[in-house]
Parts: sequence; structure tokens; C-alpha cells
Amino acid sequence: MKVLLVKLQVKPEFRDQFIELAMVDARGSTENEPGCMRFDFLQDESDPNTFYFYEVYKDEEAFKAHTQTEHFATYRDQIKPEWYAAPTTVVRCVNLYPADADWKKQYEAPAPRRRCRPRSASASS
Repeated sequence: MKVLLVKLQVKPEFRDQFIELAMVDARGSTENEPGCMRFDFLQDESDPNTFYFYEVYKDEEAFKAHTQTEHFATYRDQIKPEWYAAPTTVVRCVNLYPADADWKKQYEAPAPRRRCRPRSASASS
């Protein structure tokens, strides 16, 4: 697993724009990337201008694929350096639990619903 913990601090006047763009990346990652096992977008409880990404990828290749996606490019290209109140910190982590083999994708697409047709009275005889 490739695990990242990213801390971002933004200026208050750019908070709403930042949240909007970060949501594009978070949703795109969880909904469209088979190798993205988890992508949490968190806001600090005591400082509403501090955010965290908790990202888990199946492997280095899945992370590299993430950096080539349209949703990541939208996030990367539209965020402006002047939005940040402090340098971004990225911590690369070693996964301990659950074991790599036990990870399941955070968001699985729900199985299509089967529509049941009511059985006709003649079909049950």
C-alpha cells in the first residue's frame, strides 16, 4: 500500500474555493480510480482553515495513475499558491493495519438492483 497524510492550511478568504476543488479530487479519486483504496478529505475541528487528505493507494503505480487523472489535474491547476497560509506537508506512511491483503476499496459501486416482476397468479400454479 502507498499511504499519504497531507496537511494543507489555507487563508480564510480562499477556504470555500479550496473545499470545492478538493472535493472534485476526493470524489474523482474514490469514484473513478480502481487503485485508490481510500481518500478522506478532513477539516480540522479547531481550525477551519486546516485540512487533511488521508490517501491510500494499492501501490505506487496506482498513485502515479492518480496524478494523471482529470480530476487531479483540475485540482492541481486551479489551486493558486497564494491560497496557502503555510507550506503543505506530506507524510508518507507504512501501512500496519489492516494488512495490505485485507484492504477493501473504500467505496464500491453498489451492485445494480434487480427489478422483480410480480408473479402472476397463473405463474404460481
